[in-house]
Amino acid sequence: MTKERILAVCRSNWEYRGIDDASVREMLAELSAHLEDAEAAGRTTRDVVGEDAKAFAASWARARAPLSRRALRTASLACLVLGCLLLLSCLLHRASQVPVTADRIAFYAVVATVTVTWEMRRGSLGLLRGWAVSLAVGLPVMLLTWWLAADEVLFTLPLWVALALLLPGLPYAVADARAKKGADPGAR
Repeated sequence: MTKERILAVCRSNWEYRGIDDASVREMLAELSAHLEDAEAAGRTTRDVVGEDAKAFAASWARARAPLSRRALRTASLACLVLGCLLLLSCLLHRASQVPVTADRIAFYAVVATVTVTWEMRRGSLGLLRGWAVSLAVGLPVMLLTWWLAADEVLFTLPLWVALALLLPGLPYAVADARAKKGADPGAR
């Protein structure tokens, strides 16, 4: 397997496992240096990564970002997305409370599910692509639920709930934004 192919397999595996972009770049640089050192010493790429590059990448990803840490990050970012949607709803309706109906519950549940799935799959939500996917799936579900269920208010959520939902995900969002800002333009 060539060095470029190994790096591509590892990048794909790490992104799939939800490793953040900055860590993926750092890990790729470290692996590339190891492969170059091995090549200079007369060893093959197989001596560095073994027989199975996917297994090598998976073991490194598990060591770098265990499932419990990725799950916490993903749940926090899902809360951030839901908090943003509730806050946007408060702003659009110019109200300090959001009436919760069956269609909104369906919408928020679908957006949360898509967000978590996207985050676990890609490693970063992305402002345009991730939100566009979440909304593209959530809006039809909301309309179908609105059409099938009554438009009765089940309960109301005050504005502070939206703000409280933003808090767990803010550190992760800021760290992701800083990592992207600090990344060199050629790496993207």
